[in-house]
Parts: sequence; C-alpha cells; structure tokens
Amino acid sequence: MTDYVEVARAETERGEVVLRRRVEERAADALELRVNGVFVMDTRETVTESELAAAAMDLVDHPRRVVVGGLGLGFTTQRVLADPRVEQVQVVELESAVIDWMRDGTIPHGPALLADKRLQLVDADIVQAVAEARSTYDLVLLDVDNGPGHLVHASNAAVYQRDFLESTRSIIDPGGALAIWSSSTAPELAEAMESVFGNCTEHRYDVLLQERPAEYLLYLSRRT
Repeated sequence: MTDYVEVARAETERGEVVLRRRVEERAADALELRVNGVFVMDTRETVTESELAAAAMDLVDHPRRVVVGGLGLGFTTQRVLADPRVEQVQVVELESAVIDWMRDGTIPHGPALLADKRLQLVDADIVQAVAEARSTYDLVLLDVDNGPGHLVHASNAAVYQRDFLESTRSIIDPGGALAIWSSSTAPELAEAMESVFGNCTEHRYDVLLQERPAEYLLYLSRRT
C-alpha cells in the first residue's frame, strides 16, 4: 500500500508544481516532484541524475565551469559539486518554487547543497539563459523535462531541436561537452546532436521506478 502526503504546492502560469512524500509499507519514504500531475523525479531513484554529471565530466579534462539546466531535487548539481575540478556551477531553473523549497529546507538536503559558494542559481528558462549567455563553459547538462518524447511543457520541445543545440554549442569551449537526460529513446535528438557536434553517444540505464523496471537514457556530445 502506498500513501501520499502533500508537502508543498505552487501555482504558476504554466500550471502546478507539487512536492509530495510517498509513504510505502516496504520502503523508506521518498520525496516526489510532479509538474501538472506528471511525475518528474524522486529522491529514491537518482542514479541517472548523478550519471548525467558523471558521464559528462568523464569526457572533459578540466570541467571548471558548468551549466546545469534544471535544478529539480538537486542530484545532478550535487554530483557536479562533488568533483574538486569544478570551480563554478550555474544552475538554471524555471520554477522559482523549486528554488524556494531548496533554500528553506522544504527539500531537506537543499540548504546544505545551496551553501556551496561555487553555486549560482538563475531563475529563468534555459533557452533564454543560453541565448543571453555572456560566458563560455566546459559542460552543459540538461534535465529540464522528461525528454522529447514525454514533454511536461510543450514549449520545452525547443530544447531538443537543432537551433537550440547550435546555440548551446556556441557557449561550450572546445573540448567541452553537452549531456541531455531523457526518459525514453530519442533517435531524432541523437541525430540532431550528431549533426551539430559531429558526434553523439547514447547511454542506457536500467532503473526501478516505484518498483517497476524502466529505462532512462543520456545523450552526450563533445565539442571537438
């Protein structure tokens, strides 16, 4: 039997953002983030959020400056900050409520994560943030939706298309990399990344999503 307890809720122009606790008889409680009723992530199955950072950083000799698109529950950012080579992390998050819940401890591990002085939070859309960027970076990590096949917000489709990928490439230093998370296979995304960067690799991960087997994917390209 599974019960749900609402922890926090925010209404935005894009819909609702809900943080709730999932209480199960045979497992520890988990925090779960949902947007417009769609499951986005939880605190139990966090392997691929961490691997989004780890796999990309393995491609780059000196990942000093990193952009993370999507704060979520913070596990990608946490993994980035665990690398001593990292000097600056800019996290771009569209939903200000998620940032607030991290800051005030509604998400319990949030205050400790945000205390790292290398971290800068930007409350903005990632497409806008990339277009307005005045610096270049060694890594760009994107987890702003459930992938091109399962969009939470229709406007996020732009993140997976060639125009935005070209804009992203322009802010990545030579030798740097782009990594994108997806909840399902995305051959058109892989093709677009291959076209823009000249390379793209797909990484597949078997996960358990609330006791059900699933597969998540990462797509990585390097600017050579």
